[in-house]
Amino acid sequence: MAGGVDLVVIGANGGPDRAFGGSAHAPQGALQLAEVLPGMFFDTGAAGCRVSAVAPDADANAMLTAVRDTAQHPGRWLVVCLVGQLVADPRGRRLALVTAGSTGDNAYRRGLAWDWVVSAMVHGDHEETLLIVDAVADKDTWAALERGGGEDGAGELLSYPRVPLWGRVGRFTPGRRGRDAVLPGDEGSFSQALATVLRHGVPGVPAAVAPLDLQPAVAALLDGSRPSAAPGARLLVPPHGGRLLMRNRAAVRGALAGLSLSEELLAVLWRESAPTEPPSA
Repeated sequence: MAGGVDLVVIGANGGPDRAFGGSAHAPQGALQLAEVLPGMFFDTGAAGCRVSAVAPDADANAMLTAVRDTAQHPGRWLVVCLVGQLVADPRGRRLALVTAGSTGDNAYRRGLAWDWVVSAMVHGDHEETLLIVDAVADKDTWAALERGGGEDGAGELLSYPRVPLWGRVGRFTPGRRGRDAVLPGDEGSFSQALATVLRHGVPGVPAAVAPLDLQPAVAALLDGSRPSAAPGARLLVPPHGGRLLMRNRAAVRGALAGLSLSEELLAVLWRESAPTEPPSA
């Protein structure tokens, strides 16, 4: 099987409807992940990461096509990022990512269904998968997630995932109260916290770390950013195991700092260890 990482980044902006204001900064979060992640895969680096960044105003068919097409490329790892607002179907059994132009009456029907994404990843041609989620849910969707406890509930999708999950789902209340929520892609969001940890690294841990090793540092940023503005949130913690490793840039800096090298050479070595290739559209 071919090597490398296939990365699909989706930051869906639900449009001007106030009910879907939780997705207003989703494109920013997706952009951060598309910029930072490619150079942070330890075994491949930026050169070995193929990136598909979906337009924030794309419809669900375009988003799903990007996931399906990428999943069919033979590779070692498939990483998909979903950033935006989630909505549940009327029975509270299924989830979808709200897409552009949605209204209260059609948001679920025209959204990117969660189980479609997971199915495409499960039936793809990669050895391992990871679904990164930075999302919010309104009152009804949050209630569906909280019920969980059964194969017919939306919460089961997060409790017993068919692919490993990493991220955060928070609560969002439309209107003035929603202005204080931590929105995906905005200050205090999972996207921003993950990008910050990857850029700066975690002192005291090895140069190659699994997502689970980075989780405490990411969670610390989430807890300390705007605690009073997050009355409810659900962290999706990556499981043990798996062979996907991330670069710990703090370990590289620590190793270089211990050498008797000139500042000019240290700068060159540091540039060599950093990602140099921008993500492709």
